[in-house]
This record gives sequence, C-alpha cells and structure tokens, in this order.
Amino acid sequence: MKYTPWFVRGIVILLIIIVALTSCNKEENEAKITIGEVTRSVFYAPEYVAVAQGFFEEQGLEVEIQTTAGGDKTMAALLAGSVDIALVGAETSIYVYQQGAEDPVINFAQLTQTDGTFLFARNPEGSFDWEQLRDSTFLGQRKGGMPQMAGEFALNKRGIDPQSDLELIQNVDFANIASAFASGTGDYVQLFEPQASIFEQESRGKVVASFGTESGLLPYTVFMTKQSYLNDNKDIVQKFTNGLHKAQAWVDSHTAEEIAEVITPFFKDIDPAILVSSVNRYKEQGSYATDPIIDKEEWNNLLDVMSAAGELKERVELNVIVDNTYAEEATISK
Repeated sequence: MKYTPWFVRGIVILLIIIVALTSCNKEENEAKITIGEVTRSVFYAPEYVAVAQGFFEEQGLEVEIQTTAGGDKTMAALLAGSVDIALVGAETSIYVYQQGAEDPVINFAQLTQTDGTFLFARNPEGSFDWEQLRDSTFLGQRKGGMPQMAGEFALNKRGIDPQSDLELIQNVDFANIASAFASGTGDYVQLFEPQASIFEQESRGKVVASFGTESGLLPYTVFMTKQSYLNDNKDIVQKFTNGLHKAQAWVDSHTAEEIAEVITPFFKDIDPAILVSSVNRYKEQGSYATDPIIDKEEWNNLLDVMSAAGELKERVELNVIVDNTYAEEATISK
C-alpha cells in the first residue's frame, strides 16, 4: 500500500503533538526541588541513596543537589530563595529564629543523628588519651558551627578546656581546613569522612577518637526550609520526606559495601575502598538516622551543646521551629 505525502506528513505531525503533550504532562506532574547541602560528604549517604535509587523520583520529584560550602553560605542561599530546601546543621535555624526572622526556618526531616567529625592526630603516640591534647595546636571548625560546638562539648566532657588548655585555630574557612592541615597547620584536626580515611591512607596521621561518639545523639544535620515554602508546598515536602525515609531504611538494612557502590557517582574521585571504610565508620557509630523524626531528647542535647558554646540566647522549644508532621506521616505510610 502506498501512502500519499500528505498522509505521511499528517502522521509525523500527530506523533510530534503526542510527544509534546506527553512531555508537558510529565513536567506538570513532576515537581522540581533544589537542595543546598552544606558540603559533599559520605556523612550524607542517605541523601544520595534517595537520588540514585530513584526514591525521590518514585514520589514524582526531580531533585537537584547543590553544594554550598559552609553553614552560613547554605543558610544564606535558603533565605535568598536560591535553594528550596537546605541540608545543614539544625543550629542555623536557631540562629535565624534568634534574630527575629519574620519567615522562620523550619526543620522537618533529620538526616544524621551524631556529629560527623573525627579527631585526627598528626603524630599519634601509643594508645590515645585526651590529655595528649593539652598544650597542642588544634585546627578546629568555624565558631558557632555545629562541628566546632560539638567538638568543644566533647573536649569539655573529657576535662579539656578548648579556650585555655590548647591553641585553638578557628580562622580557616571550612573548605580549606583539610588543605591547611596537610600543609602543616595543627597537631590535631577535626575531619569528616572520607577526608579522615584519605589522610590515613596518605600516612598523614590517624583517627584517634570520634566526636560523634563523644557528643551523643543530636539532630546534627537536618533538612529545613522557610515557613512560607512549607505553607505553599506541603505536598512536595511530604513526598520529599517519604523518599528520604525510604532511603534511610535502605541504608539501615544494607552493608557498607552496597551503600558505597550506590553512592559512588557522587564521589567519583574517591578510592572505592576508602568509600566503603568511610560509610562503615558512620554506620558503626549510628550516625545515619533511621527515620526523619527529630525527637525531644536529641533537640535538648543540641540546645545543651549550643549553650555550653555560649551561642544560645535562650532555649527554643522543639515545636517552635521543628515540624515533625511530615516525618511522622512518612514513617506511617512506609
């Protein structure tokens, strides 16, 4: 059978229209979210699992992750509206609240439940004792940031006053701490994974203690957004939290090797063995939250850490800037 040119052209035009309409419908049904994460870290493995395993996509979400180095920069991006949701320490939302913000930042889903840094010694001697830090030079984190506050909290618990018993360096930008230590600054440094394992592999020293273990459970890294965004996008936030919780359950039930394999695209320059050991360190100390709910005990521990650091004007009750509605619904509907 021969087809006339007009018939062929008609079929082609019809196909183009169908494809266009299908694409439009897909775009209409798929919500786009931009996440601003405070750093790219194995510490945030469940976030990457949610993307790589398609758990956000199952919820009809297209999620873009932007890395904004440092809590102050991440919060600035959220407040400016350049990201929809921020993954950053819960203390930043408290700072915004303390400043009397008209549009407060609300914590709605917890990702990590311990500090994620490790104490790294340049010249470890024998079995580690916290007393070895006395009179040493300690390359710390940004003042007022969660890593530094949790670090100081842990040191004080061990009888070390970070302000008087050692030389505390806090003027190095977050993104440059590792390179500063590598160039010779500090006897000790606070490092996240996989940087700590990389330095061990390079024989620059070794991990001698975990600040996550020392400082206890707390909402260390949390997904948060502005109250106005929450009010206008309740369905999107719920779907996001659903996808996150599915990823948390997946991480909890899989091995470090399996997790490392899934998140490898986010850490292409990291040795696979380092990736596995880094994930394993966090799993062993229970750093990954198994659900997105921020509980009262963890929140109060956070307030204690901030108070000890002199960064808390007044205690902020859990329900003031935490909304567990989405997290609770996600755990029920799992």
